[in-house]
This record gives sequence, structure tokens and C-alpha cells, in this order.
Amino acid sequence: MSRNRWTKPTRMIAGLLFGLLFAISAIPLGAQPVPESRGRGFGVAYDAAREITFNGSIQMVVTKHQLGSPAGMHLVVAGPAGVVDAHVGPFLSKEITEALQKGTSVRIVGAMASERGRTYLLARELTVGNRTVVVRGEHGTLVRARLNRAHFSNTKTSKVSQNGGAR
Repeated sequence: MSRNRWTKPTRMIAGLLFGLLFAISAIPLGAQPVPESRGRGFGVAYDAAREITFNGSIQMVVTKHQLGSPAGMHLVVAGPAGVVDAHVGPFLSKEITEALQKGTSVRIVGAMASERGRTYLLARELTVGNRTVVVRGEHGTLVRARLNRAHFSNTKTSKVSQNGGAR
């Protein structure tokens, strides 16, 4: 009976060790540490001590994500202090999103932050008309829009709830 190279244990072990040694030497040993994260989802931390109020009119609504900028909707707003790129996040309600049109007056409370050579106003509160929306919490974490209770009043009631619940 003839033996092939895989049935001889010494050669098989030597081949596996050689392959393991080759695999280890192929991995780069100069690994770089991961930079410390300064924010949630975007590299800029919200600094409440640098909070400002900015009043102006919307020049442009940007919904398409641009590389290197915070994800979500941006408003280019012009006011007496100049033009700012205000990040309002991805969680605005449909009602507020539809109200944000070119020329609409807005009031934004937030903190200025810089990343990759660009400056952003990270909005904490956004006021459109007589409606104020909380965009971020006091520490800068984005807040999801809550559904209005009126939204649920138009839904049909199921037969189970009409009959007093399940029996």
C-alpha cells in the first residue's frame, strides 16, 4: 500500500506549521491605534459651552450626504452674522421637513464645530414659524422625532379591541 504526502504525519505537520508561519509573517506588525472617538456617529463633539443662537433664512436644504460631513439633513442659512451650514440630523418629522423651504425664516440654537476644514452649526433646537423642535439633547446626542398622537387616531380599530380584548 502506498502512502501519499497527506498520510505521512510528519510531512503534514511540517506543511501546516510552514503555512502558519507564512500567514503570521504576512500580517503587518506595525498596527496603528484607532483614534479616540470624540462624538456619536460623527467625529465632532457637541460643546454646550459654545452654544449660540442663529437667526436667518434658509438658502438651501441639503438632503444628499456629502463625504466628510455629518449624516442627515443640512440647512444653509444666511443671517446677519453670515452664512452657516447647520446640521439638523436625519430624524426630523415629515411635517417639519416639508416646512423647510428656501426663504423660510428659522431660529437655530446650537454649537459651532469644525471637522476636516469645514465649520458646522450642530443644531440642538430648530424653530420654524411657531414650532420649536429639539434636534439634539443637552449633550449633543441626536433625538428621534416622536410621532404625533393624531397620527394614530385615523387607524382602524381591530375586532379584538372592539369586542373588549381577547378572550
